[in-house]
Amino acid sequence: MISMNLKFLRGKFGFSQEELAEKIGVSRQSVAKWENGESLPDIKKCSELSQVYGVSIDALVNCPFDEQEVDENSSDGKYVFGIVKVGERGQVVIPKQARTVYEISSGDKLLVVGDSRGMAFAKINGLSDLHFVK
Repeated sequence: MISMNLKFLRGKFGFSQEELAEKIGVSRQSVAKWENGESLPDIKKCSELSQVYGVSIDALVNCPFDEQEVDENSSDGKYVFGIVKVGERGQVVIPKQARTVYEISSGDKLLVVGDSRGMAFAKINGLSDLHFVK
């Protein structure tokens, strides 16, 4: 699965194998072998790849990125940004792509809401953005 994800993400971001190789300090041949399933990147390179693409390592390795599904979902404003892990103190790192789409920057405030089905984050600029209904 990682080979398909690497090939898809590189294409989505418009990188050549040479450009990606240069970004993470490997040869173009290494990138080609990873994409063809002939070898696997080590954990350090997976970490660098996940940073380049703004996805978690888990998503890079385990979640299939399907181009048609991503394109269909993004056209109607629905996205899947991958899976994040909650840290020991409850920290959640929002994937780079999500921060870009929703223009979330360091210091921004997020409202956390939920129900029995799950929870969600919403960017707020201040309390004036909130409208409580009884």
